Amino acid sequence: MSHSETPQIFERRAFLKQAGLTGSLALFPQARGKDLLPAIKPTTFQIACMTLPYSRFSLKRALEGIKKTGYEYIAWGTSHDETGSGKRVPVMPTDAPPSKAKDLSQRCRDMGLKPVMMFSTVYPEHEHGFEVLKHRLLQAGAAGIGQVLTFGHTKGGNRKVWIERFKRLGPIARDQGVLLVVKQHGGSTGTGEACAEIVREVNDPGIRVNYDAGNVMDYLDLDPIPDIKKCAEEVRSFCIKDHRNWPKDQDCGPGFGEIDHYRLLHPVAFTGRTIPLCCENIFAPLVPRPVKPEGIDILARRSREFLKTIISGLHS
Repeated sequence: MSHSETPQIFERRAFLKQAGLTGSLALFPQARGKDLLPAIKPTTFQIACMTLPYSRFSLKRALEGIKKTGYEYIAWGTSHDETGSGKRVPVMPTDAPPSKAKDLSQRCRDMGLKPVMMFSTVYPEHEHGFEVLKHRLLQAGAAGIGQVLTFGHTKGGNRKVWIERFKRLGPIARDQGVLLVVKQHGGSTGTGEACAEIVREVNDPGIRVNYDAGNVMDYLDLDPIPDIKKCAEEVRSFCIKDHRNWPKDQDCGPGFGEIDHYRLLHPVAFTGRTIPLCCENIFAPLVPRPVKPEGIDILARRSREFLKTIISGLHS
């Protein structure tokens, strides 16, 4: 081994150790030079903004705001006040034909925004959960959207039903070129570890984990940093949301809360995968939310720049 190779190998070894992946070294026999360790490629993080922060305004204004604040990627969710009356209209109704999702996707792409995720808006254990999730996968497939997001009830989900339905939905997701991702939402599926256990039991590449650190801290009052290390291998996207316990128990935008985003993203920073980071909450804590869309634009840009800084640091 040459001296020039030594720093790179030890850097890679240090990353594996810090990410909790040192056990994987046993999978690779002793070899010479560059064959000593497998190559580690940086994760391609897609910084996206959900339309959700703009829900008080029209979808059109949400798309315009997300575009002009520098985003290339967008996530749909979940409804918008289209008339200023306070009545919310779904971004994509659960029973809408896949062609409608395709049309909205093209509308986004024509603006220079690539949709990467959409909400399912149904719990997996719901009476009609399977049918709605199946149709969402068909909508996403037609729209060229890579992920459909679901999560359980805050009081806990029905693990047996989840597993049975996910095993049926996995092949459908794969046929559509889509991932069905499940995130933490309190209750018995309130941690990444719990969600990953279900995903591993389902054992289908069409079903994976979305990580929501703010929810882990909010609903269960747990530190998400140790938790994500227990599910990092299954994580394929993030709902970006921070949280504070002081001076008020409150969700907020990334960097406004108590979650260390360097530590949060570090376990998945070198996977070689493409992982969307979808900004769900971009708001400042303690102060009232903006009443004009221009105020949301400022917060949207700030969140994108914050995440870009984190990623640059991790990959430097």
